[in-house]
Amino acid sequence: MQTKATFPLSATNAQPAPQPKDANEWLVDIGAGVTLDSLPPPETKRWVIRRKAEVIAAVRAGVLSLEEACQRYTLSIEEFLSWQRLVDSHGLAGLRVTRLQDYRALDRGER
Repeated sequence: MQTKATFPLSATNAQPAPQPKDANEWLVDIGAGVTLDSLPPPETKRWVIRRKAEVIAAVRAGVLSLEEACQRYTLSIEEFLSWQRLVDSHGLAGLRVTRLQDYRALDRGER
């Protein structure tokens, strides 16, 4: 049985996103069988949740090193590591750009 995590509600989103029982469940779904050919193209400019998750999964699976991923996608190491921290602490919903300020405030204990 899946349970919903309780998060503060924002004015822009009245319903919190349900979180999986296992915070790394997304890694099994997205990371299964990840290859260089299955990754987003190097010229990717629009980073949706799934594309970020695919790159994180590829680094964790050893398909790409952190440095290779940052070079391939023109990311700073800090940006990639922030994606990892957000997905680890908030699940896939943490990678949603519109929620970054909410999650950063939570991480700083401002809410």
